[in-house]
Amino acid sequence: MKRIALPVLLVALALLSGCGGKKRPPAVLTDHGHRPDAHAANAEPDQPVNTGPDIQAVGRDNPTGEEFGVNDASGENGPLEDVHFDYDKADLGDEARGILEKHALWLQNHRTAKVMIEGHTDERGTVDYNLALGDKRARATRDYLVSLGVAADRLQTVSYGKEKPLDPGPSEQAHAKNRRAHFLVSR
Repeated sequence: MKRIALPVLLVALALLSGCGGKKRPPAVLTDHGHRPDAHAANAEPDQPVNTGPDIQAVGRDNPTGEEFGVNDASGENGPLEDVHFDYDKADLGDEARGILEKHALWLQNHRTAKVMIEGHTDERGTVDYNLALGDKRARATRDYLVSLGVAADRLQTVSYGKEKPLDPGPSEQAHAKNRRAHFLVSR
């Protein structure tokens, strides 16, 4: 009995000694205020940032990076670049995958953003066929973003088929512009 009581007593004392004492400060600053003295002393000079359609600089007035431009009523000026598809295909090419990888990083840094992915086609083919193809393109885009870690509940899809061409011209260049997945970003 004494052999069991001594180890139990030692364990109890060790646990009790660890419970008391000073409370340590958190490892991460939990209030979102500034510490002027510490921040001013360790302020880093502004670094130039290469911005683009899918990268926006985080400024002093927006330290969290959560303020981002959303699409206006015309669907232009959004932070995410369109991805394009080959004729009569819904498969993502290497270029499209590279663009979507950048989009996934942007979306992971902007967790309040929700995205409507629009599937579009060129004018060739029937209305029903193009609606189905636009849907496949939008879903392939969504599925790839989800595979990169973007939450599926932040992404919705819609197909417009050939109904909303970016370039209504009859040339192959116009057709190539219209075969796309377009992104509408909102909160």
